[in-house]
Amino acid sequence: GPFASGVGEGVRLPGSWDVKENRNLRWTTEVPGLAHSSPIVWGDRLYVTTAISSQANATFKPGLYGEGTASEDKSAHRWVVMALDRRTGAVAWRQTAYEGVPREKRHIKATYANATPATDGRRVVAFFGSQGLYAFDMDGRLRWKKDLGILNTGAYDLPEYEWGTASSPIIYKNLVIVQCDTQNESFVLAADIDTGATVWKTVRNELPSWGTPTVYPAQGGRPAELITNASNFIRGYDPDTGAERWRLGGSSKITAPTPVFSRDLIVIASGRAPERPVFAIKPRATGDITLRSDETSSRHVLWSKTGRGSYMPTPLIYEGLLYVLANQGLLHAYDLQSRNDVYRQRIPHSGSGFSASPVAADGRLYLSSEDGDIFVVRAGPSFELLGRYPMGEPLMATRALPGDTMYVRGERHLFAIGER
Repeated sequence: GPFASGVGEGVRLPGSWDVKENRNLRWTTEVPGLAHSSPIVWGDRLYVTTAISSQANATFKPGLYGEGTASEDKSAHRWVVMALDRRTGAVAWRQTAYEGVPREKRHIKATYANATPATDGRRVVAFFGSQGLYAFDMDGRLRWKKDLGILNTGAYDLPEYEWGTASSPIIYKNLVIVQCDTQNESFVLAADIDTGATVWKTVRNELPSWGTPTVYPAQGGRPAELITNASNFIRGYDPDTGAERWRLGGSSKITAPTPVFSRDLIVIASGRAPERPVFAIKPRATGDITLRSDETSSRHVLWSKTGRGSYMPTPLIYEGLLYVLANQGLLHAYDLQSRNDVYRQRIPHSGSGFSASPVAADGRLYLSSEDGDIFVVRAGPSFELLGRYPMGEPLMATRALPGDTMYVRGERHLFAIGER
């Protein structure tokens, strides 16, 4: 949704559905290859990316485990961008962005198409890590491509590991912005959306990271801020120039969640122990705003908690509450302004946990598990599980909630859920 908030209102989704019985399922479309990227919507079309291995049995390994092994699938792949009719699921166009042997390995739980595409209604931008950054027009014609080099991301303490990239591109004004934190050079880069030419590039001292940046919008005459989640520092930049404005230390050594915001607070989390922080930051800071070891708040940090951050799912801000979903299925709700605990509840998943981020619409939260179930929880200060709906395949991508339909990406299919 707007600003990666994960919130859609006026969606009018059905109270229940059944994939096996085809109840409140508008269509299902098979998508070749493997991808953890989420679907996006513009107008009457749905856009997705995928990486198609020449190995027919290519897969990934979902579940709760600490293994950092890289996949051995270095066979030739095709990196593809697809447009589908959102009403029928029919493929409108399909374009191959890159074809060849992957230029880096991926984690066994990852894919070679982890990054979600972005669009402004004129260009569809897809980022395939070491395979490059691509911009297509809305009819599928390639407008430009950009090689950002080999982006070697992996364990900060085991540089020989390769896990692949996951940070998604974002669009701000006429800029495509990408965050590339690697074992070698780390940088944030902005390219002209019409030509692909580099407008600015800011090199930074960072560990590998997987979070997607967010732009906190200009308000009341105050400028916009580009927020990045990373290990050494969470940072705020001028999105027009790439100049750093502020930095906040104390994050985890592995960072993946996207920064989110609501009104005058920016929330950033990460889930690698021992830090596992959650920060509620006031916008428009300057300089180094790192908290002292005896501090949990300051002039620029309204509140913070340690040991509570999420490892993969991005937090969700909805109706004054902050929801943080741990990979293990623990859903924690806080009052956003006071930081007070509201509840802590374990979601009864089947064992594989959660990687997709929670989303909300019309008073309900939707949580997708790697086991293939969507849990529907009533939003508000009391936990109430409204339903559990199996989709029949692992769910790693976050849902899209435009209009009156929820688009769900599974391991092999796209599903459109809505009243029929």
